[in-house]
Amino acid sequence: MEKHINELLDMDVIRKIGYNEIVEITNPVLITWHDGKSRPCGDSRAGNNYTKADRYPIPRIPHALDKLEKAKTKMDCMKGVHQNGVKPNSMKMLRIILHMGIYEYTRRPFGIKNVPAHF
Repeated sequence: MEKHINELLDMDVIRKIGYNEIVEITNPVLITWHDGKSRPCGDSRAGNNYTKADRYPIPRIPHALDKLEKAKTKMDCMKGVHQNGVKPNSMKMLRIILHMGIYEYTRRPFGIKNVPAHF
């Protein structure tokens, strides 16, 4: 878990906060994939209850692929999700507590309901 938290800190995806700033906190869990890789995940249901759904339609995959027919690129989907920032007044709903301290997301984490529409 420390490795993942340090990576997120280095990418400015999360920031450490003091105990006096605690309002709402999520306890993350470390999900391990079948290939041995892992990533931290939080329970975002409480924050999603306060989030207004973004109803912008996601393009259909075949149409998007037709437009990219001859394009070549590399994309890191893990870090791509973290490109969108979080509004300062929403950060308090994206807090996690660990044995290393309390952190809040400054960029959108996995699990927030509007991340797929903006990704």
